[in-house]
Amino acid sequence: MSFTTPPRPFDIAALFLELAPLARTATRLHPRPGSPTVHDSSVGGPLLWPADEPWPYCDAPHERRATSAVHSPDDVRLFRRRQAAVAERQLRDPQAPAVTPEELEAAQQYREGRPWFDGPIPLLPVAQLYVRDIPFPCPPGADLLQVLWCPFEHEGRPHPRTTLFWRSAATITDVLDAPPEPPIVQSAHYLPEPCLFSPEPVTEYPNPSELSEELRDLLDDESRWESIDPALYNTYADDPGELYLNNLSTAPGWKTGGWTRWSPTDPVDRSCPACGTAEVPLLTIASSEWDGGSETWIPEDDGSPSAPGPLGGEEGNFTWIGITGDNNLQLHVCPADPSHPHIELVQ
Repeated sequence: MSFTTPPRPFDIAALFLELAPLARTATRLHPRPGSPTVHDSSVGGPLLWPADEPWPYCDAPHERRATSAVHSPDDVRLFRRRQAAVAERQLRDPQAPAVTPEELEAAQQYREGRPWFDGPIPLLPVAQLYVRDIPFPCPPGADLLQVLWCPFEHEGRPHPRTTLFWRSAATITDVLDAPPEPPIVQSAHYLPEPCLFSPEPVTEYPNPSELSEELRDLLDDESRWESIDPALYNTYADDPGELYLNNLSTAPGWKTGGWTRWSPTDPVDRSCPACGTAEVPLLTIASSEWDGGSETWIPEDDGSPSAPGPLGGEEGNFTWIGITGDNNLQLHVCPADPSHPHIELVQ
């Protein structure tokens, strides 16, 4: 399946020539539920992992939340299937019961959760990207990126901690069949639902906070917008700043490359810890493909702003991943050497 981002309300670089040199290409990934194999680029799918390479574990301390139950990955998958069954039943018959006694009992058991586990936690596959499908910076000789994370939050990081593995796919002939899974996950939002990608290149421009003061002043000058027919943008925003931020600068959702999306914080230093080179966006792990301010980015194949997410899930969230505050986890890498330590930003 292919997805097409609707054209922007108008060409912002034609109105502000100063923006033209700042254009970057991002690749929107459009993850949608599927059955990926080890040979596919995917979210939450099986990895092309060498059979003779030990699976990575996290042995850092994991702090238990007093108010939250924990679940096994299989518990979460079963709960999602039940949610989907309820949603499908009500879709077929709006008069059908919202919940059956059996479903009510199962939901109560789910709320009770599992016993806490102290010990090393196997990492979970988050994403696998083949450069043949999706452009992204790779170390020399690599054509495959695998992103894993520990499904727990760690001190100083209100999100899962990611680990990157760079590989040459052709060198892996014996693949690990059954990697270990964590006995529990801290949040169901940290267990991805298997999805396949439908990559699409789009043009992005910087967040206003990364523009020069002079260029920000130009964007705020309403007289510069007078040549644009208000019918092209009045339905999208109340003022030019909002229009640029939500509809003309950076695309929402899962993507590689492009510009960094800033919010709730202002830009921070992204110098490579190893060499000092400014790191660039590698992969955005998103909580949703769109939100209330970015509905113009909904792919045309999804129909309308009311296009649903997976049955039983949240609108626009096909991976079921949720980053703290419904934000994005943006991974940045060193363009001089992508194997250098990467930077994580929650925005």
